Amino acid sequence: MANEHILVVEDEEDILELLRYNLSKEGFRVTGVTSGEEALRSAKALLPDLVLLDLMLPGLDGLEICRRLKQDSRTHHIPVVMVTAKGEEADIVAGLELGADDYVTKPFSPRVLLARLRSVLRRRARTVPGDEEPISIHGIRLHPGRHEVTVNGKATDLTASEFRLLHLLARRPGWVFTRSQIVEGVHGNDYPVSDRSVDVQVVGLRKKLGPAGQFVETVRGVGYRLKE
Repeated sequence: MANEHILVVEDEEDILELLRYNLSKEGFRVTGVTSGEEALRSAKALLPDLVLLDLMLPGLDGLEICRRLKQDSRTHHIPVVMVTAKGEEADIVAGLELGADDYVTKPFSPRVLLARLRSVLRRRARTVPGDEEPISIHGIRLHPGRHEVTVNGKATDLTASEFRLLHLLARRPGWVFTRSQIVEGVHGNDYPVSDRSVDVQVVGLRKKLGPAGQFVETVRGVGYRLKE
């Protein structure tokens, strides 16, 4: 992971220097900027391997920066990890829906932050399985073409919606999906399903997966993921 280039967007100079020090010590190349406008210019010019993005910034805020990065063909592939104040669940959900890859909350441990950044970089380095490619994880084998799921070799009967939900999570293990992303991924845009319905569907999927259901994890206030 050494020599990966991280663009840090943080308007508080002391925090920026702390991040620069800790990331550089671990072998990362670091560029630090203090405003949203600088962040967009630097991202387009440098094409870093990851953007560590504070949400509370002067001028353009972090959510708007994330939206613009993900809409630009030159930068949409760059992973974004948001830094938020504790308890800003609405901003976390909004950021993930805009395409952010993960988040950390202030105050944060440098060790935890480094682990989260490395995890995002590892996930992005992997090839995401194609829509028809079989997936095996945690004893679960999912075959999209055959619409079949087995758990530890035993066939499991899932509904069409449960199958699509499991496929969505299994294609990107470790990634957090918000409830609205799950609705869109499973049912399509503008489908009239409530957050509560998603929760009920996840409960049903866990039950059918048996012991493997424990790997479908709840991320409180945000959504769900399949454990890496």
